[in-house]
Amino acid sequence: MANDQPPRPSRRGFLKAGSAAVAAGASLGATGVAQAALGKTPAHAADPTQAVEPFYGLHQGGIVTPQQSHTYVAALDLTTANRDDVIALLRAWTDAAARMTQGNTAAPLPTGAAARTELTDTKADTPVSTKADAKTGSTADKPADSTANDTAYSPTNTKAAPDSGDVLGLGPCGLTITFGFGPGLFTKDGKDRYGLAARRPAALVDLPRFNGDQLIEQKTGGDLFIQACANDQQVAFHAVRQLARLAYGTAAMRWGQSGFLSGPRGQTPRNLMGFKDGTNNPSTAKPQLMNEFVWAGATADAPWMEGGTYTVVRRIRITLEHWDNTEVDFQEQVFGRHKYSGAPIGKKNEFDPVNLKEEDKDGNPVIPENSHVRLSNQASNNGAQILRRSYSYNDGTNFYIERWPPWRQETEYDAGLIFLAHQSDPRTGFIPINEKLSKFDMMNQFTTHVGSAVFAVPPGAKPGSYIGAGLFET
Repeated sequence: MANDQPPRPSRRGFLKAGSAAVAAGASLGATGVAQAALGKTPAHAADPTQAVEPFYGLHQGGIVTPQQSHTYVAALDLTTANRDDVIALLRAWTDAAARMTQGNTAAPLPTGAAARTELTDTKADTPVSTKADAKTGSTADKPADSTANDTAYSPTNTKAAPDSGDVLGLGPCGLTITFGFGPGLFTKDGKDRYGLAARRPAALVDLPRFNGDQLIEQKTGGDLFIQACANDQQVAFHAVRQLARLAYGTAAMRWGQSGFLSGPRGQTPRNLMGFKDGTNNPSTAKPQLMNEFVWAGATADAPWMEGGTYTVVRRIRITLEHWDNTEVDFQEQVFGRHKYSGAPIGKKNEFDPVNLKEEDKDGNPVIPENSHVRLSNQASNNGAQILRRSYSYNDGTNFYIERWPPWRQETEYDAGLIFLAHQSDPRTGFIPINEKLSKFDMMNQFTTHVGSAVFAVPPGAKPGSYIGAGLFET
């Protein structure tokens, strides 16, 4: 990759809004909340818990947004046969997501003397009270987050708490929430469930079964996708939890997975194998590259996808016990990069160009023919690129049987990579690249793909509308 790669922010430096916007919901009126959600907030903050990312916009957040330190991704299966239920859910999700990304609760908290609620202004460290007028019951000092639609869609139990409350006082934490639609929204078991079959994008293909896949049904597929990313683990999980609660009676959780990102300030993060992950991504600072490789255009079959993207999710288990007992030199041959510097083999710096034609004194390729870098490189894939935005995961331990020598059977780490890739078309992006990797990549002896899904991620929503409106209303 060229040396003009923009500086990579640290995992605690993904900040788009200043501390002055911390309590957007507690200090602004309805207009102020809308402006904050559109990103009209100060450009920097020193504390990642106070970072605010816009929700409304041309594109959804969490795609080219600098990576936050944590994610929680989930897929749900629709259980309703009613199209209007799906629309109502998407409206509810949009309203809740717009609120939560600004540091507010998923729905307005109770007000009135009997349900007095005190919120903390994390900027000034002073309480902002909800004061009810003793005579009229009005709330003159009602927090701005209560200016949202109080008649929003509710789960089955209307007496349930409007929010679990487990992140009160934590701040927005740079939260982004990204929604996607799986193939099952359009057709399932050969049935056009909601009259949307004709609007399924041709690019939303069912992923093929790749060589070596050992997919677990409970970790694969899904009709609806949620990706929550934040600078705090609890904030990311809280967001998905509230959205799943809103879906009761309409959709049910299929799978969920938490992930984390680690790396020194200003450096490319490392995965659990100890190598830098994402060095060769197309630069998100170059709009022409994003338009070419990431953003979907308006096509005849799916004009509603213009400004969206297609997201592939793969849960990749890594046999760390096996990997940790291999020599560093061999590990570097597997990746095609030096482990500690991140430079391509034979180079000194991480962002030095990858030279696939370079040979050693014996005429052998310096970067091995079956190394991960060579096989995934743009030059080896007809110029194709995808935007990786992956996270590591660690789910403790369980009993595991390796599919490669030495075929050990033992209790091992259930840990690896939540591979997330955004692209303009999986047919020219992830599928051909992974087809090659699954057959020839040396890394396969340490990794197993156990979960898989693909989603059409529509463009961003406009205030007053909802995610995916173009699909349902055109």
